[in-house]
Amino acid sequence: MRLLLLAAVGGATLALVSCATMTRDQCLAGAWGEVGYRDGSEGQPMSLLADHEKACAEYGVAPDVVAYRSARADGLNGYCRWERGFREGREGDAYHGVCSAEQEEDFLPAYRDGQRVYAAEQALANARSSVESLGSRLEELDDKIVAKQAEARAEGLTDEQRDQIRNRIQEIRRERADAEREWRRAQDAVDDAERDVRDVRRMFQDVYGGW
Repeated sequence: MRLLLLAAVGGATLALVSCATMTRDQCLAGAWGEVGYRDGSEGQPMSLLADHEKACAEYGVAPDVVAYRSARADGLNGYCRWERGFREGREGDAYHGVCSAEQEEDFLPAYRDGQRVYAAEQALANARSSVESLGSRLEELDDKIVAKQAEARAEGLTDEQRDQIRNRIQEIRRERADAEREWRRAQDAVDDAERDVRDVRRMFQDVYGGW
């Protein structure tokens, strides 16, 4: 029991450490301008500073809020551009509302265009995953049918036993027929999703270039 408790405490400690936004060395370095610029260039919300403050409090370090804010603003100037907006949306990253109203006039339309690309590509990935999963299911059912057919040919079985095996084979074949219908529908979904991806790429490639 003592070992279990120690393991639980150790795991909780590891989780807390892994969630810290800054390491001991980063806190002691005191490069709050660099930290602020990095957070701004990544589009992080101002609330992240509170997490940095909490992480560094353990080492007796308090953030330089003025340096952080100033550098973060510089970082945001690079982040809040339409090119970055499209990339953030296309990669499925969240936007934390960090850009000014003026900057959002260019950033948000590009971000939403990127989201359309992301949604289309995710739909394609999901459709392909379904095809793969159903294909594996078909192979599994085929193997079961072969195994049952071999079982039915075994010597020493009664007529009732053979009938039970044949009935089970018919059940598996019905399962396979259902799975194959689903597989065909999934293939159609892949075709549709591939067309959608081609359409959004063709729609935006002249605006945002290739990717």
